[in-house]
Amino acid sequence: MAMSLLRTSAARRAMMSTRSSPAVFARGKATLPDLDYDFGALEPYISGQIMELHYTKHHQTYVNGYNAAIEKFDSTSDIKSQIELQSLINFHGGGHVNHSLFWKNLAPKSAGGGELLGTKSPLSKAVEAKYGSYDKLMGTVNAQLAAIQGSGWTWIVKDSTSGDLEIINKANQDPVVAPYIPLVGIDAWEHAYYLQYKNVKVDYFKAIWSVVNWKEAEKRFLA
Repeated sequence: MAMSLLRTSAARRAMMSTRSSPAVFARGKATLPDLDYDFGALEPYISGQIMELHYTKHHQTYVNGYNAAIEKFDSTSDIKSQIELQSLINFHGGGHVNHSLFWKNLAPKSAGGGELLGTKSPLSKAVEAKYGSYDKLMGTVNAQLAAIQGSGWTWIVKDSTSGDLEIINKANQDPVVAPYIPLVGIDAWEHAYYLQYKNVKVDYFKAIWSVVNWKEAEKRFLA
């Protein structure tokens, strides 16, 4: 029964739209994905303390919340109760999918973080065609991030129907769903930056580009 809901839920559609989502759902249960780097590897742009709390506390909360909601869904045949649980499944499932993509979005400087792709790169060509340059693309993303009221994400996505790049905002933990394919997502929730950047979130938005993994973005673009 839970799996039938997942086929229609936003979280499930997000998993399908990534084509190769790194989110881990083992035997029907969500689990934290392995990180490709140490907590402190993204410093000074993202502190090790933030990374540790973000991953072990906040992401773990989404994993736990998703699993708990699915367990409750499986344990009841009451339609009203199942409907009420859908928002929890989508919120926590979306949080798990979003954060699993986010960790892969990032890389230490020593592993290519912040390194732009060459002019012959398919993604670079798409960026130039739509935005003129990476700097203009990042500036546009930062403007949309700054406009988020409350919590949410800004995503660079590929429209799978046209092949064009787009920039979209998603509230809370709403995941990216078809026809869009998420390429790069920036977490604008306070827990992603506040311990280090306090209320000057625009500095976080500027700094994070120094550890964005553009090679991973191109893999998603070409998938």
